[in-house]
Amino acid sequence: MNILVTGACGQLGREIQIVSRDSADNFFFTDVCDGCEKLDITDSDAVRAYVSAHGIDVILNCAAWTNVDAAEDPVNRGFVEALNSTAPGILAGAMQETDGLLVHISTDYVFCPDAGGNVPLGEDEATAPASVYGITKLEGEQAIQKSGCRYLIIRTAWLYSEYGRNFVKTMLNLTSSKPAISVVNDQKGTPTYALDLAKAILKIVPQFKESGIYHFSDEGECTWFEFATAIAGLAGHKNCKVLPCSSEDFPSRVHRPAYSVLDKTRIKAEFAVEVPQWLDSLKVCLKNLNVL
Repeated sequence: MNILVTGACGQLGREIQIVSRDSADNFFFTDVCDGCEKLDITDSDAVRAYVSAHGIDVILNCAAWTNVDAAEDPVNRGFVEALNSTAPGILAGAMQETDGLLVHISTDYVFCPDAGGNVPLGEDEATAPASVYGITKLEGEQAIQKSGCRYLIIRTAWLYSEYGRNFVKTMLNLTSSKPAISVVNDQKGTPTYALDLAKAILKIVPQFKESGIYHFSDEGECTWFEFATAIAGLAGHKNCKVLPCSSEDFPSRVHRPAYSVLDKTRIKAEFAVEVPQWLDSLKVCLKNLNVL
């Protein structure tokens, strides 16, 4: 197969570059930043031309606007909509025309921030996003579903890796340089190592049978405070006190989910995907960062 990876310079895209090295398939990695072949996925003509020129069978769409707070700024609204709402529809249209497969990465933010209580969120949970980021990501999902293309939408949460800016790298920096930090302890979810998601994607693509929405995150659950405590503890950053605090201590225009653990039953059952525990995967990431 010829597989196009968009957003290839991001966290997930970089991990897919790694796990695809031994694949028999042909991968094409694109982004708008330096280090990758350039492709503007908001340009319908450019996408169709690329798909045609390279005989693309599958698109893995890892591109998105993911800065949740900055998405609320009206100055950024056009960019957020273009990447999260419009581009998925363009990619879906290109795949619909060639009977290709689109694998699109979405988010737990498509749900109501107060959904689920303390029960893991299934794929059939009603969507009701309360942020610009969540609204635009849901619009992207809907554009794909309306296109008539063959698709897999995979929702994930709390993504981190060795690459780019993320919670793990921020905590490593802060706990090594500050005497104390405060971290929110009333939002619970599951940290997801991008390498685990990349492996899952490459496993399910050859098994595709019918379109659908699936959830993937690592196993287990924790608060951001518990996540930060684990990072600092494993890194041996004992001189920094990690203190729990409330979401109210960090005012934001974004109403973040109090509980966003995703139910992975469907993806495990249909594709025999093995899902690691989040703490085990954190240790792997820290080893790859030469912290452990």
